[in-house]
Amino acid sequence: MFFYFFCVQNNARQLSLSSTRSAAEFVKPPIQIFGIEGRYAHAVYSAAAKSKQLETVESELKNLESMMKKSERLSDFIVNPTMNKTKKQSGLTQLLKDQKFSDLTINLLSAMAENNRLGYINSVANAFSKIMSAARGEIICSVTSAKPLDASHMKELQTALDSFLKKGETLKLETKVDPSLIGGLVVDLGDKHIDMSISKKIRNITNAMKQSL
Repeated sequence: MFFYFFCVQNNARQLSLSSTRSAAEFVKPPIQIFGIEGRYAHAVYSAAAKSKQLETVESELKNLESMMKKSERLSDFIVNPTMNKTKKQSGLTQLLKDQKFSDLTINLLSAMAENNRLGYINSVANAFSKIMSAARGEIICSVTSAKPLDASHMKELQTALDSFLKKGETLKLETKVDPSLIGGLVVDLGDKHIDMSISKKIRNITNAMKQSL
């Protein structure tokens, strides 16, 4: 049996992730994600990179998320912390084998079940997706507006955001609607957060008035 080390909390836990190499030969991801979800995502990224199964793991994690959204029973089975972890580990492993999931993804979920971390599965999948986007040169940008943007504003926004990209990078734009913003935009581009909403301006004015009293 081959072993790979997952670093969870401050202890290294040995898992079967199709690697004969030690944790010292960890493949560094293109971006660092902190927290428990980041540690699991980094570890499975390294193992998948070594075995050239990055796209496979990415697809399977998205597939699992889709399965959980479609089945409340499955979702509860996976994330319910009161369920016996041994039974959960066994049942989930069998389910994923039936769905023809790779050993890497199965071992990831098995390790998370063993450590009572399955409640983080969606966060781990999201973290892995962000790492893969970075590896492809995709810059994730989230734009939140008070109401849906029309085609003209979307084109203008896309052009403005493209100007911030470096050579070889592509923009992955996600749009959200939050009526509480009242107007304007909130933009998260990489590690940059820009709040140009009217609600933010109102808060600033209110705070300034309070300080002047």
